[in-house]
Amino acid sequence: MVIEHASPTLDDVARTAGVSRSTASRAINGGDRVSPEAQTAVDDAVARLGYAPNRAARSLVTRRTDSIALVVPEPDARILTDPFLAGVLRGVSEGLTGTELQLVLLLARPGEPPGHIARYLRSGHVDGVIVASHHKEDQLESELMRSHLPSVFVGRPFDTESLHFVDVDNASGGRTATQRLVDRGCRRIATITGPLDMTAAVDRHDAWQHTLEDADLPAVAVENGDFTVAGGAAAMERILAQHPDVDGVFAASDLMATGALQVLREAGRQVPDDVAVVGFDALGAERTTPRLTTVLQPVVEMVTSATSTLLDVLSGADVPAEPQIFVPRLIEGESA
Repeated sequence: MVIEHASPTLDDVARTAGVSRSTASRAINGGDRVSPEAQTAVDDAVARLGYAPNRAARSLVTRRTDSIALVVPEPDARILTDPFLAGVLRGVSEGLTGTELQLVLLLARPGEPPGHIARYLRSGHVDGVIVASHHKEDQLESELMRSHLPSVFVGRPFDTESLHFVDVDNASGGRTATQRLVDRGCRRIATITGPLDMTAAVDRHDAWQHTLEDADLPAVAVENGDFTVAGGAAAMERILAQHPDVDGVFAASDLMATGALQVLREAGRQVPDDVAVVGFDALGAERTTPRLTTVLQPVVEMVTSATSTLLDVLSGADVPAEPQIFVPRLIEGESA
């Protein structure tokens, strides 16, 4: 005959600690009005009995879910192929090390109407949210400000007045990339932008334009991409068709630069002798041929910092309103 031993209850903890049930509950759930002596007695009782709080019951009392969401408003296929998004996942994982928080991953589905993810977040399923790779039309900024749900953006939001965020200095990185091409002697420098409903893409494009204007060079060869290899390849084909004398390309991501390199190779253009190429991210640049010259975006460190900021907000700590901005730097390869 198998004898099943019942799991210890909150009443068992209170009895062992010599305190009331309500005191034991407050001590376990991190409430106030618990003396140091009572807290120590409850902690000892929990350890001796092997008591595990019922998360569902506790959430009814504390209104906490012990979960945070990572929101990536991109199709799920991008998670598997985009090294930036893989770095985002790694950064959140490292940031949650040592905590008991559960991670909820929210991705955009094809055809999903704007605001769908925001409505889910407003419904109380999570305690806080980290947002990465967001677009203006996602409506996440306005919805999160209205809901007052603790949130941190990876990448500058369009509305920075009341939202926490971490970012790389995209303007500085864009200038560094473009200036590298100018210093090399390129005089007909094109750019492949990211989606211009994202602040990172806007900042990198504007930096390219301003750098060329400062060098008295034309800033006319612009094609939009989507931060993918295929998007970079299609944009490079359009550039060669419209500006066949191009001798330099700043691609606003390494994936788009990879697509550009493929098209240049198929067109018989030697890199960097005929056309020099600089990317942005330093994520997988060493796997291109030739090895890509690029601008480092420390995505894992950025997201780990964003996660730490969110944890501070959830704990009630005094979190500075100023964003955390990481400094980019050029990683020399063989493409420029």
